[in-house]
Amino acid sequence: MKIDILTLFPSMFNGFINESIIKRAIDSNKVKISIHNIRDYSLDPHKKVDDYGFGGGKGMVLMPQPIFDAVESLKKSDSKVILMTPQGEKYTESTAYELSKEKHLIIICGHYEGFDERIRSIVDIEISIGDFVLTGGEIPAMAISDSIIRLIDGVIEEESHINDSFNDNLLDYPVYTHPSDFRGMKVPEVLLSGHHANINKWRREEQIKRTKERRPDLLEKR
Repeated sequence: MKIDILTLFPSMFNGFINESIIKRAIDSNKVKISIHNIRDYSLDPHKKVDDYGFGGGKGMVLMPQPIFDAVESLKKSDSKVILMTPQGEKYTESTAYELSKEKHLIIICGHYEGFDERIRSIVDIEISIGDFVLTGGEIPAMAISDSIIRLIDGVIEEESHINDSFNDNLLDYPVYTHPSDFRGMKVPEVLLSGHHANINKWRREEQIKRTKERRPDLLEKR
């Protein structure tokens, strides 16, 4: 998979692409991530990318020309263009699975007060990571990229994400490690039994119990 990210602040992605699982995925050629400065596509002598919106109002708005030129220079026949915006559809694990099957993603990070409405005409999907507003789309772009990359074959073991929270509209089951008794809090006996059928049954029951307690709305979707 190839991911191109359009941003006004490329250095924000330095840690993201140079640490942990994402770096290993890049090093093993599972994914290629390229960070593009939107200003590089501006035709303005001073690399201006924003302006005041028509009709008044506070804040600066991203202009269409740099975004259009950037997307058009990167887009191929198999590309999917994503716009990070609080107005987009709420991001879910099922969306992550769908996007992990794509060959090429172009992610546009909004900033300032917003973006020229005409930019929407070159976008395939608008995504929001929740009902709150951030100063820009960089952190959301990292979040969805991380969630997508970990689902690519070979990045992590498949078993590690099959039972993740939100798969099958259930939260993940509790997990424990050594010691088996920590300050009086003991690991459930079933996990020490070695009986895999019983362990799987317990885990499923705990998933349902935890989802019912914390996210009953997910059970309604099942």
